[in-house]
Amino acid sequence: MDRAEAVLCALVVLIIAVSLLSNVLVLICFLYSAEIRGQVPGLFTLNLTLCNLLLTVSNMPITLVGLVSRAQPGGDGLCRAAGFLETFLSTNSMLSMAALSTDRWVAVVFPLRYHSRMRRRDAALVLGYTWVHSVCFSAVAAGLSWVGYHRLYASCTLSEPGAAGSRTQFVVFTVFFHSFTFLLSFVVLCVTYLKVLKVARFHCKRIDVITMQTLVLLVDIHPSVRQRCLEEQKRRRQRASRKISTFIGTFMLCFAPYVITRIVELFPAVPINPHWGIISKCLAYSKAACDPFVYSLLRHQYRKTCSDIVNRLLKRSSVNASGLGRETPADCTPGAE
Repeated sequence: MDRAEAVLCALVVLIIAVSLLSNVLVLICFLYSAEIRGQVPGLFTLNLTLCNLLLTVSNMPITLVGLVSRAQPGGDGLCRAAGFLETFLSTNSMLSMAALSTDRWVAVVFPLRYHSRMRRRDAALVLGYTWVHSVCFSAVAAGLSWVGYHRLYASCTLSEPGAAGSRTQFVVFTVFFHSFTFLLSFVVLCVTYLKVLKVARFHCKRIDVITMQTLVLLVDIHPSVRQRCLEEQKRRRQRASRKISTFIGTFMLCFAPYVITRIVELFPAVPINPHWGIISKCLAYSKAACDPFVYSLLRHQYRKTCSDIVNRLLKRSSVNASGLGRETPADCTPGAE
């Protein structure tokens, strides 16, 4: 194993650790907070979290073993099952992000009609589509033996067949698969979040107008207070743009290199560096580690839930410690024997 492969192995281990801990924390918050469970976006977040967790505990370790051993981990049956699972989970997670963006678009653009337009039944129908979509593409790939060990990515994933006749079908399938999964999700993310950004900027502009009118009327206001108000206006405008950029940017940064590499791979005349293949795979895996922070843990509701869990654990540990402290003198009395 050369130095580059050792660095890639360490990167995979880091992604596994961060993804496992963060997604488990999101799942704990979901189970602990009745408020989070009662909200419609919680269903989409739960589905995304479960997909990321399954991908972390099933496919990432197999990729790590394949990278270390430079060979297929396990038998053909295990690798085909892992390839089917990876195709399903990756597709489902992309569509779950698109579903989350659609939910936020409805909440921002139609705030008064949100509860009638996005009910739990509607969310279940959307999640049902993500599952059917993911199962169909995964089942076709597995049924035609288009999943297996791929040396370029050191993992069990979509793999090109050896027969020349099947290769044309595989090329068509790969193009359709990424078009109706990655490209569809990307278009939905862009359309919905850009509309959300447009509405957010409109509201910020109205607030800014009211603030400036107030500052003009308050002629005796201290210059430092006026400056803070102006800075708050700027931060408010930047906050919405930063959130939208994070949602779309992380999606593109993590998935686009891998998808582009899979498309370029269809042209045998274009050489692909084997280290780049593994790097693109690691970037795709890193989305499972980013999602808990992008969609959950940095939000106020999840931070408050985490704080409540920590405070409850600390309180319980302090109660147990004080209880043990009261029992200790009784055991040490002369007549205790």
